[in-house]
Amino acid sequence: MGTLISLLVLSFLIFFHELGHFLAARFFGVHVEVFSIGFGKKVYKKVYKGTEYALSMIPLGGYVQMKGQDDTNPLKTSDDNDSYNVKKPWQRIIILFAGPFANFLLAFFLYIAIGSIGVSKYSPIIGNISKDSPALISGLKKNDKIISINKIPIKTWDELSQNIRKSDNLLRFKIERANKIKYINIMPKVHTYKNMFGETLKKKMVGIAPIGKTVIVKYNLLQSIPFAWQETKNATTLIVKSLQKLIEGVVPAKDLGGIVSIVQVTAQASKIGIVALFGLTALISVNLGVLNLLPIPALDGGHIMFNLYEMITKKAPSERVLYYLTLAGWAFLLSLMAFTIFNDIYRIIGEN
Repeated sequence: MGTLISLLVLSFLIFFHELGHFLAARFFGVHVEVFSIGFGKKVYKKVYKGTEYALSMIPLGGYVQMKGQDDTNPLKTSDDNDSYNVKKPWQRIIILFAGPFANFLLAFFLYIAIGSIGVSKYSPIIGNISKDSPALISGLKKNDKIISINKIPIKTWDELSQNIRKSDNLLRFKIERANKIKYINIMPKVHTYKNMFGETLKKKMVGIAPIGKTVIVKYNLLQSIPFAWQETKNATTLIVKSLQKLIEGVVPAKDLGGIVSIVQVTAQASKIGIVALFGLTALISVNLGVLNLLPIPALDGGHIMFNLYEMITKKAPSERVLYYLTLAGWAFLLSLMAFTIFNDIYRIIGEN
């Protein structure tokens, strides 16, 4: 069941991405010849208003084939008015960007749904207190519940951490201890810590950790919009930074996962609950959006670069150069896919 849900999630994400391209193409009067979910042999197809809608055998992607634009043959063009290649470069860029944008938009909607359902967050109740920390010296104790900091209400541990990190001066904690309210002043200190990439960074801390109790935070529609915007930004930043660290060698290539990992993790998330599934789906959707914007020929980002070149130089790229760059892009993507699948299989074998 989990594998089926994973495949449905991937198909839905691909559909949404291709729908972005499709709607933008139709808006600019470009005829869409094929709208396919998946690659390979078509197991179902239906022609409607001149467009062939298809489900293909390999659910690892999808494509929108526009008149005058074919990734498998960049030299295949058309001079008809409803052709992709006769449109202005800025129009083509919007058509290309519409796919990744649809992924970001989908993630945004998913985060709105998550906020409305309710997000599980750590309660602002103190668990461990570090030795010789500002918190211990100031008199904070285990099981103290933080009510506010400098009169700013605190409902979750995330809010507590954010207020400490942004502080410049003495912090006035309002706490609840044994059903009594107390006020304690604490001066945070700058401490070093390691992030998820193993890098040593600095941030302001007082030396406390959550006790582990959680609270469900629900947002109304007006509150869920900024929540969804922030979560989409956080997910985008995480993906971009992960790619940066991969290029720098901070993240080893052996940690790269492919379609098998995505299916496994999505199946696990579906067993945990709808919020976990929505959260992972939103993250994968952002990942698809970011990856498709990379300036690699055969991806949306590569085509955007070609059109930017045409906008700047006022002339189209050489068809010969375009052809070989696209072939190189496909070779790179297929090699990367094979490498990640090998990593997935090796990881599975190593776990058994």
